[in-house]
Amino acid sequence: MLRRSDSLGTRVSGYSQRMPDLSTRVIATTVRQKLTSGITAVGIFLFFGATMAALAGTTLVFPGTILDKVWALNPTAYRQLAPVGRIAGMLFLLLSVSMAVAGIGWFRRRYWGWCLAVIIIATQVLGDLVNLLRGGFVRGGIGFAIGGALLLYLLSSKVKGVFASRPVFDD
Repeated sequence: MLRRSDSLGTRVSGYSQRMPDLSTRVIATTVRQKLTSGITAVGIFLFFGATMAALAGTTLVFPGTILDKVWALNPTAYRQLAPVGRIAGMLFLLLSVSMAVAGIGWFRRRYWGWCLAVIIIATQVLGDLVNLLRGGFVRGGIGFAIGGALLLYLLSSKVKGVFASRPVFDD
């Protein structure tokens, strides 16, 4: 029979230990590296690309608007894309969303943001290589060189290290 003076602590048997408060340790041991100008430039590039892809996609899905005047900058591309306008437009809108999501992950220094940016740039480099091999030496060659240099930068250990940092817990 229990007496009134018995408390819960004296009635419970078994092993127990107070859990340490890890929230302060995570904050104290997580290193936030300063954004370099290269990291910032890639993030801005991702958002700029998202904006341009959204503009191209919108004009292809909804032709006949005032936005169509932007195709004066690249009439050859418009002539090639116009026959498959809606399909190409939807793909451009998907690319836009992908680049915006990559940009968000990039500026938040998430590993998945780095991975998505690498996939997007690698796909562009592959496309430029195909253009180069099909005879577009100037356009494909310049795109391949610039995209390849950007991809090498993204794959460098310095850049990858910014996104690979994980919280460290003390024991």
